[in-house]
Amino acid sequence: MDSGSSEKNLVRVTIFQYPYTLRSSGEPGETEALARTVDELMNQIASRGAVNDPARVAVLTSLHLADRVRTLERQINQLFDRAEELEGRAARILEENR
Repeated sequence: MDSGSSEKNLVRVTIFQYPYTLRSSGEPGETEALARTVDELMNQIASRGAVNDPARVAVLTSLHLADRVRTLERQINQLFDRAEELEGRAARILEENR
């Protein structure tokens, strides 16, 4: 759901048995796939416990997704750090071999 483009598409999805019409500047299929992911996660969370309140399920789902994002951010930062380290090592090797 990229906000950089000016053209918006209306996409109809159902999340946790509630219909939504979303405005998306991205591909409708991508928005639908994201909605399916959220719907599946909400249903999984609701089925694990006696959580029937949609707001509570939404909060738990949000926390779960925030945890995923944080984990991915850490992994990306570790990869950038490693890339910088390797770049520095490669530069030293090239300098030594001149």
